[in-house]
Amino acid sequence: MATNIVFHEGSVTGSQRAASLKQKGVTIWLTGLSASGKSTIACALEQHLLHLQKFCYRLDGDNVRFGLNKDLGFDEKSRNENIRRIGEVSKLFADACCIVVTAFISPYRSDRALARDLHEKAGLSFVEVFVDAPLEVVERRDPKGLYKKARAGEIKDFTGISAPYEPPEKPEVHIRTDQCDVTDAVRIITEYLTEHGFI
Repeated sequence: MATNIVFHEGSVTGSQRAASLKQKGVTIWLTGLSASGKSTIACALEQHLLHLQKFCYRLDGDNVRFGLNKDLGFDEKSRNENIRRIGEVSKLFADACCIVVTAFISPYRSDRALARDLHEKAGLSFVEVFVDAPLEVVERRDPKGLYKKARAGEIKDFTGISAPYEPPEKPEVHIRTDQCDVTDAVRIITEYLTEHGFI
């Protein structure tokens, strides 16, 4: 880290922002295998929250790689940096009292723990949502044809095939997308947010 920088405290406090916006910031971190349903659920949840007139924003794994993280590959080091950056960005949004919905495979527990720790050290809330579907189910779905390419050896370091996925051990919310639809998933997450005073 550079030694010639100084962190500037803002003139507006978090509690002032929360009072003005009438909501608390929180990051809802969706994690799961490719084709488990993360992006679909994140889009539907964002629409639902906007319908409830909540200040929210969705960060999607593929979309972020077109801009902020376009310099990163898919090896383990790049995946670590991808999630570190998203953790920092989502923390900034949450600090602005936004309900942040992230949809990233984020395969390593240590990376997700780092994202959580960034939030907790800043006094911000972090909700891990495990979007869970068995490998055979996501391979059948395979909307982008990625599993087929990974099985054929055309894609290296593909999560679930040639690279590991470490499922959450204690997620705040666990959704089995082989057993429920998108509407049910949004309802489950919304109920959690309501019970814990986020909406």
